[in-house]
Amino acid sequence: MSEERPTPEPPEPAEPQVPLAADADADADAWATACAEDLAAEKARRRTTYGPPPGSAAEELKKLVDTVAEKLSGLQSPLFGAVAGPAAQQVVRQVVEQAKAAVEPVIERNPDVFDHLAAAGNELLAAYRSAVQAQERRWTAGDRGEPDDPRDRGDRGDGSGPGQRIDLD
Repeated sequence: MSEERPTPEPPEPAEPQVPLAADADADADAWATACAEDLAAEKARRRTTYGPPPGSAAEELKKLVDTVAEKLSGLQSPLFGAVAGPAAQQVVRQVVEQAKAAVEPVIERNPDVFDHLAAAGNELLAAYRSAVQAQERRWTAGDRGEPDDPRDRGDRGDGSGPGQRIDLD
């Protein structure tokens, strides 16, 4: 017998285990279910903390039209007088109903338009706010001897106009 030890044969490479389609589907479904549950829990938490979320711009416009119509219909003006009061109220109700009849179909057909208009209004408000804040900063900073605008660095001569003095010689 020889003293050499037999070399062990290397193990055969194992085939990689590919998850079965059913396992992958179950994992995806479990993930989707967990995400949906987390989202529902977060929405419920926010609803209790902040109240119900505002509706779309179209829904809010409908509420506004209904509220204004209700207030105008119930308005009793001393300008109409005691005699013309009921007739004037009837005219106001008719005008309000005609306005609602004209506005509501437009809102129902184009709800996304009102969302886009609301977003554009928010962007315009942000731009305006930024401009006002920048102007307020310049006003409150005071004159430090050097103008903020590079166009203001030229000699203005007697200060009677916005133009710069140009030496033509």
